[in-house]
Amino acid sequence: MNRILLASAFLFVSISAAFADGIPSSVPTAAGPISAMVSPAPKAPAPKLVEPHLHIARSNIAGHARIALTFDACMGQADERILWTLVRERIPATIFVTARWLKRNPAALAVFLQNPDLFELENHGQNHIPAVDTPTLVYGIASAGSPQAVRQEVEGGAAAMVAAGIPAPHWFRGSTAKYDLSAIGEIRAMGYRIAGYSVNGDGGSLLGAAITEKRIASAGDGDVVISHVNQPTHAAGEGVAKALADLKAKGTEFVRLQDVEDTGDDKTTE
Repeated sequence: MNRILLASAFLFVSISAAFADGIPSSVPTAAGPISAMVSPAPKAPAPKLVEPHLHIARSNIAGHARIALTFDACMGQADERILWTLVRERIPATIFVTARWLKRNPAALAVFLQNPDLFELENHGQNHIPAVDTPTLVYGIASAGSPQAVRQEVEGGAAAMVAAGIPAPHWFRGSTAKYDLSAIGEIRAMGYRIAGYSVNGDGGSLLGAAITEKRIASAGDGDVVISHVNQPTHAAGEGVAKALADLKAKGTEFVRLQDVEDTGDDKTTE
């Protein structure tokens, strides 16, 4: 009897194994393969980003163009080639500073504060994070990613400025100068004007000296120029300093954003 039971069990196992070996792993069941039953999660659409323009009121005087120089101080060190040209030539400018830059550059901050007739200091954020309220990458930099994170970036930058002895800011410019429309609305609701530009002077401080000089020197009546004052080892800084002299020699009137009326698109200044 035991022999019969053992033989039956052996036969059942052998048949089962042979049956299983004969079924390809890729053959779907009646309901289809498992991979077909589970749909991949849909990708979230990339947010629509805008890079707002800003213009100031023109002088409308021939040979007497009015422009606003704006400089971002993102991270790194102060570019003294630009800083001392502004001071020596008595050229006013609006400087957008991050909390991170303020920590590393107390000497440059002292120069700004000692020349209130020249420098308007405004908010460039706490950690130099793009002010976009959905997750994405902007030039490889991770965005704030939520309305709460956008608010922290703005408020953190302002708090650092006030703690450093700077008057409370009224303008904000986010990292990369790109935003989504909902973040623009959030920042405006916080009481800030958002600073776009009309002339990209130094391509994020990545351009050479000659092309930077040419770009900035081409600024016309009513233009707002963006450049950087935090990359002292980049060739672009040399071009910025030369362009300032070029513009002054042409009789350009330099103004800060706080000194003149302005118009920004994408509801950044309305």
